[in-house]
Amino acid sequence: MLSPTLVSSRLVRRLIPILILVVFGAAMYIDFFPGAKFFVLSNVNAGMSPLETKLGLDLKGGYSVTYQAQPIANADGSFNYPDSGAMAEIRNIVEQRVNSTGAGEIVVETHGGDQITVEVPGATNPQQIRDLVGQSGQLTFIPLDRTKFGYMNTTTSAAVAGTQPVPVAGTDVSAGGYGTPLFKGDQVDGNSSNTFAKLNTNTNKWAVELTLKSGASATFSTWSSNNVGSYFMIVLDNKVVETPYIQEAITTGQAEISGGFDKTSANQLATILQYGALPYPLHKLTDDNIPATLGKTFTDQTLFAGAIGILLVMLFMLVYYRLPGMVACIALTYYGVAVLALFRIVPVTLSLAGVAGFVLSVGMAVDANILIFERTKEELRSGKTLVSAMEAGFNRALNSIIDSNVSTLITAAILYFGGSPTVKGFALVLGIGVLTSMFTAVTVSRRMLRLVVHQEFAQHARLYGVTDEEFKARAVRMGRREARGRV
Repeated sequence: MLSPTLVSSRLVRRLIPILILVVFGAAMYIDFFPGAKFFVLSNVNAGMSPLETKLGLDLKGGYSVTYQAQPIANADGSFNYPDSGAMAEIRNIVEQRVNSTGAGEIVVETHGGDQITVEVPGATNPQQIRDLVGQSGQLTFIPLDRTKFGYMNTTTSAAVAGTQPVPVAGTDVSAGGYGTPLFKGDQVDGNSSNTFAKLNTNTNKWAVELTLKSGASATFSTWSSNNVGSYFMIVLDNKVVETPYIQEAITTGQAEISGGFDKTSANQLATILQYGALPYPLHKLTDDNIPATLGKTFTDQTLFAGAIGILLVMLFMLVYYRLPGMVACIALTYYGVAVLALFRIVPVTLSLAGVAGFVLSVGMAVDANILIFERTKEELRSGKTLVSAMEAGFNRALNSIIDSNVSTLITAAILYFGGSPTVKGFALVLGIGVLTSMFTAVTVSRRMLRLVVHQEFAQHARLYGVTDEEFKARAVRMGRREARGRV
């Protein structure tokens, strides 16, 4: 009777080739299928989205906009001006907002004491960037007096008019006179799992689902229980977003904002709610398109040089390691397809530093194969059979591969969390490349060699870079094993 451990091990061995093929098929679809759509990891809530390879400011250019923080007037006529702490908070909120669009390697800098500049590589929708950055995000929920603005008779579904019309979407309420806010946007739970944009399947319109914090939830529960049918305004930066009425008591702390949203505007409002309001309003000073700093010719030369380097590495592997080298080249091709797919679904913005990180990760992938093949040679020379030598080569090189790659990943993590946007881009590309190279070297190469070494054409010493005399020990051992089998 087979043990559960043995059955599980055999099942895993059978599933790995399927996993390899599934990953390769998905990567080919993502890389080469026109109009391919997939989940973007930086914005999973958006669903299936078109994929593209994003290029950085130095390779493609982008969009730059500069804002100035405005002072806030006090009741006594004095003004509060932004200090360094407030500008740091503004910078953090703005960076988080723009990052939510999936743009990578954005540059957000404060300067001049009260100014902030945002540079976004490859921006295709500058208006979206301006909307995200320029909106203060001051959200208020204002209940409307039933006598003044009327109410909805929930029994007859008929509106009862008041002395003034109910404010419609887009109405400017900065002049006041509408009542005291029940609660503000800072009482909304900013966790993306609780506050997000969604498509309402009943109305087929986009809306924003939000969850209130405990204090606001209790307040809203009490008010809505006592005011079924009353209207209340949802106001963003003094402009009415929506004026719904209370159909029934809302006791769960969950609410939905709808009203004329498309997918982009719903995501923008959800993003603003998630990261909070700016402490000071911003006024746009300048904006402009940024040309690629390196130029197309320099970019083409860089990519050409990288391609030549990779081809030379593959040629070396073929000449020096022969048949295992050919397997390594195929695995390296698999690696390149898989990494490009990951760059698109993360997504990663490739600058010149990112290209350098990718080329470096290719070297790490080849390094793992070199360790394995050299160990395999040593095992062959010690007299082991081809299959045993190959398995021993992988097993004994595994610790060295893991150690070297883990140390590289630690370095990449330090660079990512402590570096500038350009350094972060390099670190992210390097980290993705190293993780993928471990998969291809240890899994893809191993499965391919296990398949190849059992073939008759592969039973030749010259295909592994060893002499016939060194390969004879293998033949002797096989001969002895066959003789013992006949006894």
